Amino acid sequence: MKFKRLAEYFAKIEKEASRLAMTRDLAELFKEASVDEIDEVIYLALGNLRPKFEGVEFNLAEKMMLKVLGVAYGVELEKVRKAFKSKGDLGEVIEVLGVKSGGGRGLSVAEVYKRLMDVAVDEGKGSQDRKVQSMAKLVKDLDSLSAKYVVRIPVNKLRLGFSDMTVLDALSWMAKGDKSLRTDLERAFNVSADIGKIAGVFKKRGLGGIVGIKAEPGVPIRMAMAERLPSAEKMVEKLEVFAVEPKYDGLRVQIHVDKGKHLKLAGQEDLFGKAKKFVRIFSRNLDNVTHMFPDIVEEAEKLKIRTVILDGEAIAYNPKTGKFLPFQVTVQRKRKHGVKEKMGELPLKVMVYDLLLVDGRNVMNKPFKERRRELEKVMKGMKGELVLAEQDIVSDTKQLRILVKKYLSEGLEGAMCKKLTTVYQAGSRNFNWVKFKKTTEEGVVDTLDCVVMGYYVGKGRRSGFGIGAFLVGVREGGKIGTVAKIGTGLSDEQWREMKKRVDKVRVKGKPRGYEADKNLEPDGWCSPKMVVEILADEITKSPIHSFGLALRFPRLVKFRDDKQVSQATTKGELEKFFKMQ
Repeated sequence: MKFKRLAEYFAKIEKEASRLAMTRDLAELFKEASVDEIDEVIYLALGNLRPKFEGVEFNLAEKMMLKVLGVAYGVELEKVRKAFKSKGDLGEVIEVLGVKSGGGRGLSVAEVYKRLMDVAVDEGKGSQDRKVQSMAKLVKDLDSLSAKYVVRIPVNKLRLGFSDMTVLDALSWMAKGDKSLRTDLERAFNVSADIGKIAGVFKKRGLGGIVGIKAEPGVPIRMAMAERLPSAEKMVEKLEVFAVEPKYDGLRVQIHVDKGKHLKLAGQEDLFGKAKKFVRIFSRNLDNVTHMFPDIVEEAEKLKIRTVILDGEAIAYNPKTGKFLPFQVTVQRKRKHGVKEKMGELPLKVMVYDLLLVDGRNVMNKPFKERRRELEKVMKGMKGELVLAEQDIVSDTKQLRILVKKYLSEGLEGAMCKKLTTVYQAGSRNFNWVKFKKTTEEGVVDTLDCVVMGYYVGKGRRSGFGIGAFLVGVREGGKIGTVAKIGTGLSDEQWREMKKRVDKVRVKGKPRGYEADKNLEPDGWCSPKMVVEILADEITKSPIHSFGLALRFPRLVKFRDDKQVSQATTKGELEKFFKMQ
């Protein structure tokens, strides 16, 4: 496929307002793409070069991309900057500059992909200048429509407005003309979160190939999530006899260990064809965060096992008292620079509570009580910072409340109640696991993870912060609708932090997919990138908020840097909380 053809699809998709129309456009694109290129087409359509967990980054900021356009088209940098200031989008700068179409020899998708990859992996002395020159040469070789989309990719602003889930829908439409295969495709994606690989196998071998996709070390598994119930009585009624574990307020981590003494897996060989040994750590968002936690890597290497995938929570603690520290302290360990220094200041314990794969065997389909027995064997003899989560078996409300009270007194979030007989359902939120938090029996059963949609300029005392309130919403499909305008409950430090954060994601106009009443329109809109945890006293009916419900007395609990917008609270969950009150 020529890249120009791909750019034509991008232009069509960008103009679509309907999610269904967008899905159909993608399905047509996937039909047209060959087996050999569909993975690259999908990565590019998502604004990436490889799956997110591989961490392939361009390391080219917007100011460098402005230089790329100046070099490519022989235009003074100041003129490019003015055009960018006017439009706020690199792709539209090309239109403002009025440049003629480039080369025209019709580069293929594969050629453009390779050249972009060459730019991304270029490192070392002088790499920034080489990246600029290489990108400029590529842009010059493209027609203006193709260049419009290519220049957005390095800065992660392709702006097509769809996610991995839409891709799965489109793959089903490609094959069947409807969404009937979505469940099977999502099941495969849940255990092997490489959307390009899923698409390639499906295009080549159909549903039979998808069924055969299994978990493997080095490729993250989408994590299981917990449901909510309004009381201890409802939990006992639903789960009967169940495991109770502390609910840690830390960073969810999935630890993959492969000691390389088994059959080699594709992509895990070194230059000499030998299987590589590795430990990889993935976050809740499936980011590869291994380099941030050398202490966890060191501990994981001590496990007396060939291959293993563990699910757990990393939480900072005070080495003098042994007490766990709050989430906002733990999250300071997520950093690219100064890792060793912060490691010394904030040591971590990883509380391991589930086992997904061991010695090459997928154990996700085993009942939880069997996975726990195997996990105890894996963790036997571990005395460092990798710790088996404590567990009690419970069957009555009195015992459950005693444990929750104990965990809360230790500064933890509450308890996780887990059914003993169920499998690990990757990527699913269901009643296999149920949260019991401090708020569970006090009105709204849980906090909400909301998307910051915009902000209002501060007045009076808050004018010094530049922000006096912010607008938050929940998601439904590709939409985000308002649920609260929050103007109280933040400390001065939190207001300053909020202003810094909204400035980073501020955009000129209302983002696509936002639903907000004109009476709620903020002074500044934010792109859907920031998630905050919100506590409310009650959920009430509302004539002004997007989904007919609003939060009463909402206040900020914390910034959820460990969550993406795709993991924010949904309209369905909001409605469920409303009924549980």
